[in-house]
Amino acid sequence: MNSPATALALVESPVQLLNVLEWAHARRGADAGRAALLSAVPRQPGPLAGRTRPEPATATAAPAPGGLRIVVLPPTDPMSRGQLRRVAALARDEGHTVQWQEARGSSGAPLRALAALGSDVRRARPIVVGDPFSRFVQLLLAPARTADLVVVDDGTATMEFVAQLGRGERLRRWHRTGGGTATRARELAYAPVSGTARRRLTPRGGRVVELFTSMPVTPLPGMELRLNDFAWTRSRFGPPRLTRGTDLVGTSLVETGVVDPARYREAVRALTLEHGVTRYFAHRRESPEKLRALSEATGLEIVRPDLPLELIARRGPIGRTIVSFPSTVVHTLPYALTGTGVTVAVCEVDPSWLTAAASPRARGFLAGVSETARDVRRLPARAASTAG
Repeated sequence: MNSPATALALVESPVQLLNVLEWAHARRGADAGRAALLSAVPRQPGPLAGRTRPEPATATAAPAPGGLRIVVLPPTDPMSRGQLRRVAALARDEGHTVQWQEARGSSGAPLRALAALGSDVRRARPIVVGDPFSRFVQLLLAPARTADLVVVDDGTATMEFVAQLGRGERLRRWHRTGGGTATRARELAYAPVSGTARRRLTPRGGRVVELFTSMPVTPLPGMELRLNDFAWTRSRFGPPRLTRGTDLVGTSLVETGVVDPARYREAVRALTLEHGVTRYFAHRRESPEKLRALSEATGLEIVRPDLPLELIARRGPIGRTIVSFPSTVVHTLPYALTGTGVTVAVCEVDPSWLTAAASPRARGFLAGVSETARDVRRLPARAASTAG
């Protein structure tokens, strides 16, 4: 059972779990530094003797000495589950407790998970979440009336989360379209839960919301911003051995209905020819059929990573240049690979690649992901236009 001061993390993807490990590492470092500072302050003699010295203000409760309690709420796809199990093993090596809680895959799984976790959520402080857009996480936040919250990155969605929260909008993934009548009816029925979660995630009444991120965001009033510079990853892995070739990072933009499959295949082929790409690191959501078509069209070696790419790249071997479409890695890899000599390059998504079903928000969001990336090389427009 959790004590009132125990931190509880709720994660649904390998990247979220990695970023929880980074948050715990950063918090341990901050706590150690604070303890060292306090121990260096001399005790005041005379009139101050016997008085209680006020405790230094802290944003959230420190992790327990034995580590965090991490609850993994896995998706159903095998690639994600495999990566989650491997990152969970790393988390246990760090002294954290990891609980695997099925919340999908059967009609009764969500209710069983809610029953199993509800009391723990009420007692936890802080609660660390990886996906504020997740409906299941939003349900779990309902009983968390007083807990401080920490939001760690679930990729570039963090940028949209902060923007929507600041505008007072309901939380909605950037690539989602309006949907049909049935979808709108479900969203209307769910609106009270979503509204409660949005209020929980908004700093107010002395409750702290901390944002632990690698993304270029401006925190809302009352929100604490802490940089995720992948210090844990850099301390545990690498530096990597570099290969002579160029690696290309895959994306799930086709799977989410944003980019046309044929356009994407042609863009990959153009980048392969233009930049001497030899390996394609598949996104965990890319389908086997799509990857076979890419291999046949380009001759690329398809790699299905068993860990998040930040860990794969840091362990190596990795190309001296890594090319990516607008995605999380153009923000995270420059931190994870700092000082290694690896160049990260981003290729814009040409508007002509977008499907008719793509969200009206898609074009601006993808452009923003590219434009705000730090320490990356921006490929010339001709690399993108070749695929158009």
